[in-house]
Amino acid sequence: MIIGYARTSTVDQAAGLEAQIRDLKAAGAEKVFTEQTSAKGRRDALSQALDYLRDGDTLLVTKLDRLARSIRDLMDIVDKVRAKQASLRILAMDLDTSNATGKLMLGILGSVAEFEREIMLERQREGIAKAKAAGKYTGRKPTARMKADTVIKLLSEGKTEVQVANETGVSRSSVQRIKADHAR
Repeated sequence: MIIGYARTSTVDQAAGLEAQIRDLKAAGAEKVFTEQTSAKGRRDALSQALDYLRDGDTLLVTKLDRLARSIRDLMDIVDKVRAKQASLRILAMDLDTSNATGKLMLGILGSVAEFEREIMLERQREGIAKAKAAGKYTGRKPTARMKADTVIKLLSEGKTEVQVANETGVSRSSVQRIKADHAR
């Protein structure tokens, strides 16, 4: 049986998720597990897909980055797939771990993908440092603190923290922080 797994990082990427599902089904996926969560967060659907795998099954994904966040994560997933006597197939790379060449290529490509991500993050950090030094990067504006007067006013009117958060568009924890700062 071919089991598909599709993931996007945010709910805003609905079209991307639909495209993955379409591609997985076109490639023969009989059951597709989907989720919209960051690769860094809990991936319950991936766990369910791995649990669902049986001897001779194939876990199918559209791209490597939809499956794993690092080479270590990838190898952990591959180990779980192998333990189930199943294989992994990645459509975008035309890669299938049911053979020795596919296993070798997966390790190499996973390492390259992780290396590229590390280089990108390093460049990003360098760019931010350069922009900060030039006074062009100040970070995100403290939007909740800009609404402190309104938050205090609404709280003094007897509104609950949740009501104030909903009305001002800031989080409840920000309302609590503003409240605590005001009490000092």
